Amino acid sequence: MRVVIQRVSAASVTIAGRVTGQIDRGLLVFVGIEEADTAADGEWLAQKIARLRIFADAEGHMNLSLLDLAGARDAPGSAPQAPGLRALALVVSQFTLHASTQKGARPSFHRAARPAHAQPLYRQFIGQLSTALGRPVATGEFGAMMEVALVNDGPVTLVIDSQQRE
Repeated sequence: MRVVIQRVSAASVTIAGRVTGQIDRGLLVFVGIEEADTAADGEWLAQKIARLRIFADAEGHMNLSLLDLAGARDAPGSAPQAPGLRALALVVSQFTLHASTQKGARPSFHRAARPAHAQPLYRQFIGQLSTALGRPVATGEFGAMMEVALVNDGPVTLVIDSQQRE
């Protein structure tokens, strides 16, 4: 699995004029799945994403993770969250993350998994990330034409590939 993670102040997914997923401060996670991917790749990524220390602490240093943000939001006396904005991550399927541009001008997507393999892993990854965070994860819709809106915070953008664990 390959993910592109963007730290955001806000993000949403709209499909056919209807918002299907929305978050405020958190991570927008684009997920591409290839044929070699398994549920173990999703679990590894979910744990990695939940613990990435890419949010600023009180001194402005990137020392906080999504788990830290979740704890702060759930602390007594914290500001109440609007319904539907309790999610800290918005997960969007994106097969184009496995594009090959080696030949010519038209990308090839031969490494991207077919829907029969990718969709169950996408759903499972959503569950794995939700479990790792201890809260629901907002989503797009697998295979749909989506409009993704975001306010990139930083900007902070990372690429992580479970087949190339560093």
